Amino acid sequence: MLFGPEHVKRYVETDGEEGHDWQGTTTLILTTTGRRSGESRSTPLIYGTAGDAFLVVASKGGADEPPAWYLNLEAQPEVDVQVKGDRFRARARTATAEEKPDLWRTMAARWPAYDDYQQKTERQIPVVVLERV
Repeated sequence: MLFGPEHVKRYVETDGEEGHDWQGTTTLILTTTGRRSGESRSTPLIYGTAGDAFLVVASKGGADEPPAWYLNLEAQPEVDVQVKGDRFRARARTATAEEKPDLWRTMAARWPAYDDYQQKTERQIPVVVLERV
């Protein structure tokens, strides 16, 4: 099973032939700029879509603190995204309170454990909207 840096490496090398389809769902590669290091950080994430936008969830498995990639994109919302062989720049934003319920349902349909993760923490787990620029 691919995970972490090896997942990113194989995905990028094969234009997603290896790594896009993962455990019954699909993943993209999100590359953020480290808020302290300034270095590029690439993370494989489960994704969904809403119109032309891509969606990812900052769950960190239901941990009480958000994942580092989410803190990075809050500091610098210009990100790089790869979906299979399609690489593009995007602007990341947290879904609004009005948008979130529908977008959450979309993502929980892609990965039902998101509902379990939300039960494990007091933190409101964000849905992130990635809009191509």
